[in-house]
Amino acid sequence: MNVQMRRRSLVRHAALLALAAGLSGCGFRLRGAAIIPFETMAIQGADNTAFAVELRRSILTNRNVRIVDDPKQAQAILQINGISQERRILSLSGAGRVREFQLIYRVSYRVHDGRGGEFIPPGEVTLRRDITFDDSQVLAKEQEEILLVRDMQSDAVQQLVRRLATARPAAS
Repeated sequence: MNVQMRRRSLVRHAALLALAAGLSGCGFRLRGAAIIPFETMAIQGADNTAFAVELRRSILTNRNVRIVDDPKQAQAILQINGISQERRILSLSGAGRVREFQLIYRVSYRVHDGRGGEFIPPGEVTLRRDITFDDSQVLAKEQEEILLVRDMQSDAVQQLVRRLATARPAAS
C-alpha cells in the first residue's frame, strides 16, 4: 500500500513538472503591470467621478508616471470624452415582465500631446454584462447590478491603462 501511494505521488509530481515545463516553454507569463511610456500625464474630463479616481490610482502605480494638473506641462493628455451606462432589455416573460437585462458601460477617450499630435486616436472601451431579473428579489438584484457596474468600471480602467501602455511617444 505504501509503495502504491509513493508511485501516485511520484506520478503527480512528474505531471506537475511536465505542465510547468510546457507552460514556460511556450512563452506563457503573467501579464504584470502595464508600463506607461510617458513621464507626465494630464487627465481631462470625468473630473471627480469614481472612474477618474480609480484611473488616477491605477496610473500612479506606474512609478515612472507623474500626473499633473496643467496640460501644458504634460507630455501626454488623456482626454475622457464620455462615460455612459446603459441598460437594455434582453428578454421578457410570458406576462410581459423583464427577465434579463444587458448592462453596457462605455468610456470614450483619446490621448494626444496638446499640440496636434495623437498618441492614441479617439477610441472606446465597451463592456457588456447580462443580468437576470426577478420581481421577488428586487433589492438583491439592485445590489448585483451595482456590483456589476463597479466591476465593469474596474475592467474599463484596466483596459484603458493597457492601451496607454501601447502608446508610443513622439521621438524628441
